[in-house]
Amino acid sequence: MNREHHRWFSPSLQRDMELLIFGHAGARLLVFPTSQGRFYEWEDRQMMLALGEHIERGWIQVYCVDSVDAESWYARWKHPGARAWRHVEYENYILREVLPLSMQKNGNPFLITTGASFGAFHALSMALRHPHVFSRTIGLSGIYDIRDWTDGYHNDTIYFLNPVEFIANEHDWGRLEALRRLDIILVAGQDDRLRYSSEEMSTVLWNRGIGNALRIWDGWAHDWPYWQHMLHLYVGGHD
Repeated sequence: MNREHHRWFSPSLQRDMELLIFGHAGARLLVFPTSQGRFYEWEDRQMMLALGEHIERGWIQVYCVDSVDAESWYARWKHPGARAWRHVEYENYILREVLPLSMQKNGNPFLITTGASFGAFHALSMALRHPHVFSRTIGLSGIYDIRDWTDGYHNDTIYFLNPVEFIANEHDWGRLEALRRLDIILVAGQDDRLRYSSEEMSTVLWNRGIGNALRIWDGWAHDWPYWQHMLHLYVGGHD
């Protein structure tokens, strides 16, 4: 399996950032780690094993990015507006640095985002904010309302980063058409305390005429062995 490590000084974030690439061809899969996780988390957790055949056969190429959660949403010492702005800078890093690198290496136009738990927030928010860029998004046991991380503070930046808010009020015809072409898969466990967030997000999307697949698994299902099975099943569709 092709494996590459990349590190560079990010102009968007003004710090060094690292990522791992697995595979040589196929649809590009952008992976966000769990809360405050690192770029090597999914490799350490054996998630690449769940995608081994997809990667070896050139069906997908995986890009595991680092997070800056400790400098954004989890930086409780910062003003909530500053936390949100750091996330905007992180999004710029993804869009202006990571995605151009991925296109340079692999021109496949099909681009997927995924993540588990807090990583699912990143995956879904990124795809819903830029539906013309992405083709599919897979949220595993996710949280999709960022207001628990803003201490009651609210501004336009937070609003437009928060999927349950900005989707509920989306009226732009062009964006709605792009969103309706996006393949959206939300997965949660029946007994997961975060299940409500997937259900709420699914309802918000359907209320705007945006189709999505909500899949509820038996049990808790909020852990790496479950996420391995989910990823293997849903990266190629939503059976």
